[in-house]
Amino acid sequence: MTAQPVHPEDPSSNRPCRVPPMPERTPQALRLAIQDHAPHLLPDFEAHWRRAIADAFNLTPVPAFMHLWWTQYAIARDPELEAHLADLQARATKETDPEKSGRLLAEYSRLRAMAATVEPGR
Repeated sequence: MTAQPVHPEDPSSNRPCRVPPMPERTPQALRLAIQDHAPHLLPDFEAHWRRAIADAFNLTPVPAFMHLWWTQYAIARDPELEAHLADLQARATKETDPEKSGRLLAEYSRLRAMAATVEPGR
C-alpha cells in the first residue's frame, strides 16, 4: 500500500502529512490494513468478528460490521483526525453549556460520517 496525503501540510514539518490508503472493501483486506496500520484496533476487531460473524450461518450482520470497522479504521489510520475526534468528544463531555456541547458532538458526528464514506484507495 502506498500512502496518500490527507492534510495539505503538517505544520510542524512543512511536509505533506501521509496516511495509508483505505483497503479494498472486504473483511480480509480491512483486517490486514488494521493489522499493518492500526494494530491497536486489532483485538477488538477480531473479538467482534468472532462474536458477530465467525460462526454465523446468516451474513446479514456483515454490512453493519464492515461499516463500523471501516469507519474506525478510516479514523485510526490518521492520527491527527483520531486525536481531533478524541478532543471533540472529551470537550463535549466536560462542557456545561448544552448548546456548545451539541455543537461539539455535531462536529464529531460530521467527521465520523465523512470517515465512513472514504473510498478504497483514498
